Amino acid sequence: MGWLDGLFKKIRTKTNYARMLNGYTPIFSQFGDNIFASDVVQQAINCIVTEIKKLNPQHIKENGNDSKPVNSDRQKVLNNPNPLMTKSDFLEKVMWSLMLHYNAFIIPVYDVWNDEQGHEKRNYRALYPVQPASVEFIEDSAGKLFIKMRFANTYETTLPYDDVIHLKYRYSVNEFMGGDETGQPDYSALLKTLQINEDLMNGVSSAMKSSFAINGVVKYNTMMDNGSTIRALEELENKLLASRSGFLPLDLKAEFIPIKKDVKLVDSDTLKFLDEKILRHFGVPLAILTGDYTPAQYEAFYQKTLEPVIIGLSDEFTRVLFSERERSFGNKIRFYPKDLIFMSIDQTLEMVRLLGDSGSLYENEKRTAFGLQPIPELEGKRMQSLNYVDVSIADKYQIGRSGNKKNTGGEEDAG
Repeated sequence: MGWLDGLFKKIRTKTNYARMLNGYTPIFSQFGDNIFASDVVQQAINCIVTEIKKLNPQHIKENGNDSKPVNSDRQKVLNNPNPLMTKSDFLEKVMWSLMLHYNAFIIPVYDVWNDEQGHEKRNYRALYPVQPASVEFIEDSAGKLFIKMRFANTYETTLPYDDVIHLKYRYSVNEFMGGDETGQPDYSALLKTLQINEDLMNGVSSAMKSSFAINGVVKYNTMMDNGSTIRALEELENKLLASRSGFLPLDLKAEFIPIKKDVKLVDSDTLKFLDEKILRHFGVPLAILTGDYTPAQYEAFYQKTLEPVIIGLSDEFTRVLFSERERSFGNKIRFYPKDLIFMSIDQTLEMVRLLGDSGSLYENEKRTAFGLQPIPELEGKRMQSLNYVDVSIADKYQIGRSGNKKNTGGEEDAG
């Protein structure tokens, strides 16, 4: 396994399974029903994954409402997660795992030491997404939580839960895992819809095949023995093969009786209803799937489906990659949606102009409004237009400007 060899170790202290309020033992398998046989499901999930892989993760340090980028080991590992994956590959791998299992696990690799004040320091070198076959949550006598992972190739490792990035999707009834009470994706409702969709597709396929079946019967108005019947069939087949016009020549002894067909296909509204019902399970509108969406439709898709995932990514990476002390100094990981902005350029410019002219935005906030990362040169800077004045002193300001016109000539142009 290479990089994982050092992780396959057992903790030496006595441990017990972590207690769950619902009475379940916290052992979770990472297998579920395969819903990926459906092309609609694959396309819906791919819409989400494709958008998430456009994110730009950034180590920032917040100071009140202002934030500045930090060029740290965390940032380097976010830009180049590991030797096998680029940043976009890494995000795509994590998101597919999350959507498939409702849980995704990432193991950070780091060096650790203590500084002169005795504070623990870490230098992060890599981030590896892993897909364990099963996980167990255990705790030691001091109440510290650990996670034990078993992989399909029989390898296993036990790590402190605080050292594992654990992303959860539809985190509800289970205390440790996303999904249902057993830590599994709940596909029961979706599978019913997928089965109906599959039955309809099979029906359409059968109807198409039946249209290529027997189209008529040739009746011979005479008594024929078996030998005559065989010769008549051969003669009929030869006539069919030789006919280029589509007309079949017959003599008076033969009569062609066509079979009337009434092939019933599924109407387009029914198929569209089923597709949209499947897509709604993942929060993906049909317009997003086809790419024929308006800014308003993309905004709804972003806020309903993408933004919660982005917030979850930011919070979980911050939890694991920074100690409690580092977080208290404003260190955070944020995933900036540079290419996911749903406002048009004109709308964004108008928003920045209105808020920026009044001094309500820091210069770096103006950059992030366009999905751009903050830069150190603009840290703490906030610009304001002098074409605005407090309404409570507007009269005095106007009088002052009039006086300046009389006494100082064109000095009012300085505003």
